[in-house]
Amino acid sequence: MQHKTDYLVIGSGIAGLSFALKVAETKKVFLITKANEEESNTKYAQGGIAAVWHDKDSFEKHVQDTLVAGAGLCDEKIVRKVVTEGTQRVKELIELGTRFDKAQNGDYDLAKEGGHSEHRILHHKDITGYEIERALIEQVRKHPNINILDHHFAIDIITQHHLGELVTSKTKGITCYGAYVLNTKSQKIETVLAKVTVMATGGAGHVYATTTNPTIATGDGIAMVYRAKGHVKDMEFVQFHPTSLYNPNEHPSFLITEAIRGFGAVLKTLDGKEFMQKYDSRGSLAPRDIVARAIDNEMKIRGDDFVYLDCRHLDRKGFIEHFPNIYNKCMSLGIDPFMRMIPVVPAMHYLCGGIIVDENGKSTIDNLFAIGECACTGLHGANRLASNSLLEACVFAHSAAEHASSMIDSIQFKENIPNWNAEGTEQAEEMILITQSQKEVQQIMSNYVGIVRSNLRLKRAFDRLEILYKENEALYDKTIITPKLCELRNIICVGYLIIKHAMQRKESVGLHYMQQYKKTEVVE
Repeated sequence: MQHKTDYLVIGSGIAGLSFALKVAETKKVFLITKANEEESNTKYAQGGIAAVWHDKDSFEKHVQDTLVAGAGLCDEKIVRKVVTEGTQRVKELIELGTRFDKAQNGDYDLAKEGGHSEHRILHHKDITGYEIERALIEQVRKHPNINILDHHFAIDIITQHHLGELVTSKTKGITCYGAYVLNTKSQKIETVLAKVTVMATGGAGHVYATTTNPTIATGDGIAMVYRAKGHVKDMEFVQFHPTSLYNPNEHPSFLITEAIRGFGAVLKTLDGKEFMQKYDSRGSLAPRDIVARAIDNEMKIRGDDFVYLDCRHLDRKGFIEHFPNIYNKCMSLGIDPFMRMIPVVPAMHYLCGGIIVDENGKSTIDNLFAIGECACTGLHGANRLASNSLLEACVFAHSAAEHASSMIDSIQFKENIPNWNAEGTEQAEEMILITQSQKEVQQIMSNYVGIVRSNLRLKRAFDRLEILYKENEALYDKTIITPKLCELRNIICVGYLIIKHAMQRKESVGLHYMQQYKKTEVVE
């Protein structure tokens, strides 16, 4: 089956939904998602969206906070673009029906998180992403020009490579014509031709064994673009959220938002002692990379599996009003946050690198845009400032929509696209070949390419991942396409990119922290 559409949007988080709404006024949009349309990283964002909102704050303060968190590797022009345009984009979310929390005086209840010098986080309880997703999907579902195809898994974008055409250099002249998509209900692979394709596939949390991301976050968009010879960048900068709920049998991990520390919660070791002051004068409100490394170090020094987040001294009524889902989750596990401290542990949370894009969200492949977490815009540098990601998604969805709209009428469909060739493939003999390899990838990445790294660990990870890559490519070539097989292929690709980029960056900066080994002198 073959479809034609002006825009193909792959992904249904805040970036994809915002883009779709903006371009659908005059053109047709296909929005595909591999699960239900509301399932995305956006849905699980607890803390909120950062924006300059009152006179005490300023664009310059937000810019400087972002630059400091990014450890000198942010693109300042992009930082200023996102910060200065961000307030208007948040107002648009409100106009679309997003209900951010307000204080008793009617003003928005602005929270403060680690790395921020002012209260500027708009939120809805502790389920901000869920509320934004709700408002956007409500608008998307009733839009006549948007066709949502749920349970459709994008396998690969279509370029000249699928036509047997030669491309003279690594990226020059590569053009995206759409994507091959597996309809998981019919098990048929469909061809979707598009004038403009937008990658909005979110993050890659499930490259690691422990993550706060939903199970759909397998780095699909980044892997697809890399296979098509698009450029990616800064993959070594993997942000581990310092505080996921320590509950070993639960996957993915339940996030304990940073906003709780902004509310006054304090990190402590298992014997009840504060420790963050040893690492940073900002204590428990230091940027995430510092807090995550501090927790990791304390756990290794002491041999503990977790640390505590102490909320016992906080106002109970205010806590429950601001964080009802976290409170209910803790209580369901027999942890009353006002009687017992909450056990927490770092977990993979956000990927700062991704598909290289310009200020309009355009990738290095013609007619292909990338927005949201799968893109590398230059905003985050070596470390994302809390609650900047939803803001970035809104700003770049807007810029990409404006730029794509200006060029759409000059683009023609590519007509001679072949259908997917599944000749010679057969059903997988055993699912264990896929599921075991996935576990191995996740363990390799967690154990060797985690919060603290070394040259030896990276080399071991690279060598072991290469074996898994060769095994899976052989399986992929002879096996009927399934989402699990493709997701494994994608997490291997993304894991390889993280390792490769980590090996290339020798110094410790931001989220990339290299353990330096001292040479021991031999005494004769």
